[in-house]
Amino acid sequence: MVERRLKALVIAEAANPEWVSVPLVGWSLAHALREVADVHIVTQVRNREAILRAGLVEGRDFTAIDSEKLAAPMWRAAEKLSMGKGVGWTMKTAITTLGYGYFERLVWRAFGPAIRAGEYDIVHRVTPLTPTANSLLAPRCARAGVPFVLGPLNGGVPWPKGFDSERRREKEWLSYIRGAYKALPGRGAMLRHASAIICGSLHTLGEIPQQYRDKTVWLPENAIDPARFSLTAPQPGTLPLRGCFIGRLVPYKGADMAIEAALPLLRAGQMVLDIIGDGPQAEALRALVDHEDVAQAVRFHGWLPHEQVQVTAAQAQLLVFPSVREFGGGVVLEAMALGVVPVIADYAGPGELVDDTTGFRIPMGCRADLVAGLRTRLQAIAADPTVLPGIAAAAQARVMHDFTWAAKAAQVERIWRAVLARKPLPQELPLPR
Repeated sequence: MVERRLKALVIAEAANPEWVSVPLVGWSLAHALREVADVHIVTQVRNREAILRAGLVEGRDFTAIDSEKLAAPMWRAAEKLSMGKGVGWTMKTAITTLGYGYFERLVWRAFGPAIRAGEYDIVHRVTPLTPTANSLLAPRCARAGVPFVLGPLNGGVPWPKGFDSERRREKEWLSYIRGAYKALPGRGAMLRHASAIICGSLHTLGEIPQQYRDKTVWLPENAIDPARFSLTAPQPGTLPLRGCFIGRLVPYKGADMAIEAALPLLRAGQMVLDIIGDGPQAEALRALVDHEDVAQAVRFHGWLPHEQVQVTAAQAQLLVFPSVREFGGGVVLEAMALGVVPVIADYAGPGELVDDTTGFRIPMGCRADLVAGLRTRLQAIAADPTVLPGIAAAAQARVMHDFTWAAKAAQVERIWRAVLARKPLPQELPLPR
């Protein structure tokens, strides 16, 4: 028997097909869910024009809520208090989260009557991703008898020991007291009244109180659009290796560690390295390359358009990405989708996406230990590059099976149906080994 399509109200305050990071996650999941259910997307007005350009019809497919009266001044305050462009993300999140309740009040004003009238089978808040943004919709939906799903929640991965200097350079002062969010009013009511809580990382899952674990599911936040990743990297199994680093050039991302670890191979002509991205560390990285006399083996590309990132990355065999504080690790999935083998720090998001069949995980430690472990692994690969083609194929197959947005939408729909049937929630993916 064919199941009836569900009717869902999907709340995605940040959802924008033309941006990156959280807005792209919000848009991608909300849009993919339209293929498996009758979905109406509710977002913030700043995303309206981009969603219209994507072909959706306002009023029929989505509603843009104008909360700028509070959102705009809160963002300006966050920019000032974070003390620098591209840093202080915990402060930005905290300040903007303070104003999120106003957005949900406007959502309830617009859709509360329809929710109470039973016009939706389910209400699902996709963004904000941060667990610090409490939702007043959860208890209100519960009183209306409509299941409320939360997530993927993700964020707040602790800074690893030995990287406090990177933490200070990122101006992450507020991260020292981030745990205080658990005492904020409304958190208990949100968790108690949510019918399902999707956690985008094992760290976030671990922050959910034990009494709610039976309605909690681990499901990584990121996925890829196969249409954006149509290339496959060459994996000849020979030298020289070509590696790439993709991301902001800031201390915790580890581009400097990637370069330092690769130095013996770069000098020996056994490896070249593409650095894709830009940021405040760029000048220091160029100075490091010049000082070590490996400029002939390292190319700095700066920021590239998304389609050009794919073209450049797909010429590499390895993603060398020793970032020490990734919540989601979307760039790791993107590399795997191209058949580029990830070499990552075994910590947080990337460590949950990669296993021994799909890449290489470097044990977490202090900076010196991480560089040493990464160097040892790169040298081992250079000694036997024939291991790469099989791992690359496995990585690409895993992403295309489990980590497309279409697969993610199907996973979420199964969670919705389990909620509505009052059955145990499915654990859609095996826990990382």
